[in-house]
Formats: sequence, structure tokens, C-alpha cells
Amino acid sequence: MATFLKFVLSFLLLCCMNRALDGLESKRENHQFHTLQVTSLLPSSVCTSSSKGQKGRASLKVVHRHGPCSHLNQDKSNAPPLTQILAHDQSRVDSLQSRISFATGKMAFQDLKVTLPAKSGVSLGSGNYIVTVGLGTPKKDLSLIFDTGSDLTWTQCQPCVRSCYAQQEPIFDPSLSTSYSNITCSSALCSSLRTATGNPPGCMRSTCVYRIVYGDRSFSVGYFGKDKLTLSSTDVLNGFLFGCGQYNQGLFGETAGLLGLGRDDLSIISQSTKKYGKYFSYCLPSSSSSTGYLTFGKGKVSKSVKYTPFANSQNTSFYFIEILDIYVGGTKLGINPVVFSNAGTIIDSGTVITRLPPAAYSSLSKTFQEKMAKYPRAPALSILDTCYDLSNYTIVLIPKISFLFGGRVKVDLGPSNILLGQRQSQICLAFAGNSNPSDVGIFGNYQQKGLQVEYDLPGGKLGFGSKGCA
Repeated sequence: MATFLKFVLSFLLLCCMNRALDGLESKRENHQFHTLQVTSLLPSSVCTSSSKGQKGRASLKVVHRHGPCSHLNQDKSNAPPLTQILAHDQSRVDSLQSRISFATGKMAFQDLKVTLPAKSGVSLGSGNYIVTVGLGTPKKDLSLIFDTGSDLTWTQCQPCVRSCYAQQEPIFDPSLSTSYSNITCSSALCSSLRTATGNPPGCMRSTCVYRIVYGDRSFSVGYFGKDKLTLSSTDVLNGFLFGCGQYNQGLFGETAGLLGLGRDDLSIISQSTKKYGKYFSYCLPSSSSSTGYLTFGKGKVSKSVKYTPFANSQNTSFYFIEILDIYVGGTKLGINPVVFSNAGTIIDSGTVITRLPPAAYSSLSKTFQEKMAKYPRAPALSILDTCYDLSNYTIVLIPKISFLFGGRVKVDLGPSNILLGQRQSQICLAFAGNSNPSDVGIFGNYQQKGLQVEYDLPGGKLGFGSKGCA
């Protein structure tokens, strides 16, 4: 009898241990997945504003130009469909990659003219995120696309000698600003336009003329001038150099122009070196219905921020970083680092979808599909080919995705950085593969949403922190 009882107790103990181990294994597995409400991926019509910025530093509110927080989006019916946004995004990517290939000697000039739809095309000027700054004396508020892939800041100007596209705010009139002046053709500053725009400067009645052409045939041509730029009531940049556009056409979506955050001497980052020391940071809102910030200067940085060194800029004004590997649902993909280093990777605030080398994207997509096998597939959406029909689901489990950057810095992405869609029947993995292994990779803004991104140029490093806008 005692032996029998001993056997029963041992059996029950074993069962309990197995259940406990199963529970631990289940918890461990669930820890590698996000629990996600499907409707949270869809656009919202209500703005949720964040008050977070960087205290003691010049901060601008960042909004998605097609979201409810943007004053440019008063007519909700004008918001472009996702397919159109993705098509424009691909045009930008083609332009960026061609520009980098030319600058690094991987493409001859005659090839560049064939590849790009416009001569000497640079990055597409139709980014998603905008900030409002003041220009002139008295200052006039202008909403500008902010773009780490561009250098020259420009805005449309009266009298629009050739033509201006429709913008929300009144077009800036330099004749009404007491602090505006043109740059002369003979000035050394005029010559600096070549590196900032990719085009040699022109001259009209002794005034320096800039010309910048984007990959989708959008362009801005006008006078090169300087004026007072106001970021906040206490943060003013006198004699700020910018383009005063007299002939402007393209996909700028009722914004007044563009704020260039690249490395070139004419970018706002370089022009404000004495004031802000080439430090800036931003948090792109985690959804189009919330707000983020763009901050200039060095301040207190969250303890959650981890830094990866900038990689060689390859004779360009872009911000190159190093990707070592990717994790999907806790599985390290084990991608050969040469796959990433072959062409390099830039971080870009204007490109929407992250572009990966073909081999890296293939591995990412395959592993993601394996871990999402229980969900029905949906047709591809433009450049996004890993899509799901989640119509019959309220809650889903999606594998977590993390990037391993140079310095072995691991950055975890949130649910809103992984899936993208406009309706539940077609929700897609928000990554795409390059067509050629030698094309530069791009860490896009969709994967940056909600992160605190810190640019420390003197220290040669880029920081990522969690819950940046919260």
C-alpha cells in the first residue's frame, strides 16, 4: 500500500512539474510576441497630443501631415491611399540610392541620368512628418517637411515668378521681412549650393539661384537668401540661409517647403552649430493621430537610450549606420554581416518603409511567415508582399522584431513598427527588400515611430530609446 501511495504521489508530482514547465515554456514563447488589437493598426480620426519634449532645448511639435493632428489635413478626403504613399516612397528610395551610388563612385554620371527621371535628382521631398517654424521679421509661421535625407531648407516665396503649388499657409513674402536679404552670385556661399542640392548654382541679376530636383520630378527653383529663423520664443537663428522658391511644383502636400537636417554645411544642423553643437533628436509619433517632437541641442538623455556608432558617410551627407543582424520572435536570423556591409545602411526620416538587402529581407519574411502561420494570407499591397487577412480577428499575436546595430546595440520595435494596413483584410509586414544587393539599405520612419532617436554628431553616434514620445 505504501509503495502504491508513493507511486501515486510521484506521478502527481511529475504531472505538476510538467504543467509548470509547459507554463514556463508558454510564457517564454509569448514573451517573444506582441499581443495586438487589430484595430490599433488602422488610422484614427482623433488627435492625441503628447506634451513631451526635451526640457531646456529648442523643441518643435512633430505631426504626421496626413493625420488628424495636422492643420494641413482639414479635408480628410484628400488623404492619399496607402498604395499612393508607397509608390511615392519607392520613388524616393530609387532617388536616394541613385544619388548615393553616384557619390560613392558605383554609378557613372551617364548612368545616373538614365536611372533618374530628373537630372541630378536627390531625395524625394514628400516626407510624412512636418514641423512649424517662424521665418522673417515679423515672423510668419510655415509648416515644413523635416528630412534627414536633405540639406537645403527652402520655402515658397512671393511673387512666385513662375509658379507655386497650393499651400495651407500664406506664401512667404520676403519683401515684407525687414531681416531678409539675397545672397549674391559672387559670394562663396553661392558656390556651396552644389553639394547641398546636387546642382551648380545659377545667377539672375547678380542674385544667386538654387535648383533642387527630386526623384518624382518635383522641384524647387528660386533665390538663395538669408533671414531670421524662429524655432521658439527663445530660440532664434539670425542670417539663416535658405532657398526662396519662385518656381515650385510637386508632391509637397500643402506644406510650405522643406527643412533640411543632413550633414552638409547648409543644413540647419550645420548652420546652428554654435548654438546647438550638432546635437538633435526626435520622436516620430507612434500613430498618425498622435504627436512627437524635433529637438535641437544637447540635454538630459533618457537612461533607456543606447548608442550605436555612425558608420562611414561614404562621401555623402547621409547618416550611415551598421546593421549586424535581425531577431524575429526571439529567433536570431544569423544573416552574414557582409550582406549588410556590402552597400551600407542609412537612417532616414523621409523614407517610410525600411529597405533591406534581398537576402536579409527574404530571411526576415520567411521567419515572420513561419511564426504567423495560423493567420490567413492576403494579396500583396504595392511593395509589401507579406500580408494577412485579419478580418475575423480582434486580437492577434505577432512576433517581436529587433535590430542588432553596430556596437551590438539591440533595438526592439513596437507593434506599430511591424505591421501596416488601411483595412483589416490586408495587414502587411512593413518591410521591403531592395532589388539589388548593392543598393543601400534604409532604416525608414515607420520603424522609427515611437522611439527617441538621438543624433550626437560630435560623438559620432546615434542613440535609440524606448517610449520616446510617451
